[in-house]
Amino acid sequence: MDINWYPGHMAKASRMIREQLKLVDVVIELLDARIPLSSANPVIEEIIAGKPRIVALNKADLADPRNTELWLSFFRGKGIDAIAVNSIGGKGCKELIVQTEKAAQSKLQSLAAKGVRPRAVRAMILGIPNVGKSSLINRLRGSAVARTADKPGVTRGKQWIKISKNLEILDTPGVLWPKLEDQEAAFRLAATGAINDEVFDREEVVNKLVSILRIDYLTQFVSRYRIIINAEMTNQQVLEQIGIRRGCLRSGGLIDVENAGRILLTEFRAGLLGPITLDSFATE
Repeated sequence: MDINWYPGHMAKASRMIREQLKLVDVVIELLDARIPLSSANPVIEEIIAGKPRIVALNKADLADPRNTELWLSFFRGKGIDAIAVNSIGGKGCKELIVQTEKAAQSKLQSLAAKGVRPRAVRAMILGIPNVGKSSLINRLRGSAVARTADKPGVTRGKQWIKISKNLEILDTPGVLWPKLEDQEAAFRLAATGAINDEVFDREEVVNKLVSILRIDYLTQFVSRYRIIINAEMTNQQVLEQIGIRRGCLRSGGLIDVENAGRILLTEFRAGLLGPITLDSFATE
């Protein structure tokens, strides 16, 4: 497996983010709660250059709650404020606003001491493609002010959005890093929809996803597709069962395993298999 995706617009966005950082008081690092480690930019400390930072684990409704609590404790143990949020349902959003405004108080007090007039807190949201930055901003704002879509790479430019009289947020494009050295992390990014489907081998990603589901989330897996899995079965045979259940048949009664894999990947991303975390804290 060799997965990498860093198109020209991401390089441009990365430069824009670094230029705009001087204008913000707080950085909100939005991570995918299903892959808190794999969705974290490995050079985030260098990028934010000492700015106050809050980690928000988005899509918490799709993640294994046991692992989410462990990851929250992990970040807090490093002295980083961490919150689990759900930009669709709204869980954690009010707490995120409170923590963001709190994190900026030292900066605003320093400005006030220099005679600068009071102003709203300025925050920047950083994160990988399709992690839900625009959806979160819309939830915080209470209206659809940022463009969203269920695919990576929709937001291409910066946009300042007024959340309240006390808070303004800069929406930024989703960016990865130039080289995905960790291919295990790259697989998880691909499986959760952070990487354009056209740049990786879907069959390989689906095969690896099946390997994880049949071990770590077997009950949820077999319940969703009403299949039977035993240790002797290959992943191909598992997908064939899914294909039969979902009517993925070609002429002559052949099972369309490719379509079965596409269904599995789509339903996993939508959370239809139940709450699942690929970055299992116990194995990190």
